[in-house]
Amino acid sequence: MWGSIISEWASLLLRWLHVVAAIAWIGSSFYFIALDLSLKSRSDLPDGVQGEAWQVHGGGFYRIMKYLVAPSQMPDELTWFKWEAYTTWLSGFALMVVVYYLEADLFLVDKSILDLTPFQAGLFSFCSLALAWLLYEAACRSGLAQRELRFAIGGYLFLVALTYAFTHVLSGRGAFNQIGAIIGTIMVANVFALIIPNQKKIVASLIAGQAPDPKLGKASKERSVHNNYLTLPVVVLMISNHYPLLYATRFNWIIVAIILALGPVIRHFFNERHAGRKSPWWVWGVAAIGVIAILFLSAAGPREVKTGALSAQPTLAAVEEIVTSRCSMCHAAEPVWTGIVTAPKGILLDAPEHIHRNIRLIGRVAAWSNAMPPGNVTEMTSEERAILAAYLDQAR
Repeated sequence: MWGSIISEWASLLLRWLHVVAAIAWIGSSFYFIALDLSLKSRSDLPDGVQGEAWQVHGGGFYRIMKYLVAPSQMPDELTWFKWEAYTTWLSGFALMVVVYYLEADLFLVDKSILDLTPFQAGLFSFCSLALAWLLYEAACRSGLAQRELRFAIGGYLFLVALTYAFTHVLSGRGAFNQIGAIIGTIMVANVFALIIPNQKKIVASLIAGQAPDPKLGKASKERSVHNNYLTLPVVVLMISNHYPLLYATRFNWIIVAIILALGPVIRHFFNERHAGRKSPWWVWGVAAIGVIAILFLSAAGPREVKTGALSAQPTLAAVEEIVTSRCSMCHAAEPVWTGIVTAPKGILLDAPEHIHRNIRLIGRVAAWSNAMPPGNVTEMTSEERAILAAYLDQAR
């Protein structure tokens, strides 16, 4: 019991820290991108200043100036923006260990997709995390990133290919989390491995009385822009575990492909507005089409779906039997599944009245998707899922 309690509280505290740190990081990132794009050059600005912006917030006025490379001498005080990013990744990885690695048999492995042990799944997850970042870093340092359009298309296809592979190795939930973790790792590594080191080199040059290399600032800005366009997709992927019709349906990898495209398109709208250029209103038409496509794809049902007519008309008694045999060992007043001490999310399915009360939720997670049982640990069959779906259809 205490192991389960400690795991639950560790998950809560790490998730809280992860969300707070992510808000701070994303907020500062979005702010500085918007600030950069809104800078205006004027004739009376100090030497080396690229532009300035006047802003009002909290009852006060702010005049902000940005130097093209760096000021002529080191200021007495300098604020660094890095711990928001580092804390986001460290808390996120710790949360990944607690939720996905320590409970891999429930959330990372789906034996109907690939029969992996929890250790094999965890090792695959960790190695792919590191390898994907190394490939991205190698592509950037090779000069490919300077060809922006080709790099963007190549990066998009790379992430879609990874998603397809993950959905054929891990559970749907695990695959979505994995691709989100890879994008998040790339973003934090941009800060840790290039942006901050380049800023430190610029500071060292100022202290030594030397002129900083402008290539350092340009390279840092390039990675910052990458992060800006990756932010919206990674946020959706990280909250997707609450939406089984996204991750536990037949075309889940195509849904990710659409999300990966829509995020940068939506960011383009705001970036253009912040730059003072004409608003690309067409973005919202594209976004609407993408969301409608996701809606229809999520309605396709689970990957393993029974085709053809059922042998008998589905009845409430048949539904109760399926739920009792496949779900009630966890969703009960006194769960009997190892490591489960209370019914997940407080949902009880150990009596007919409980099953009837939660029938729509059962349909969402076990008929229209295969999110439950997690990892299909109780081996619910495609025919049983079809019975649940058919009963819900006739009950409408």
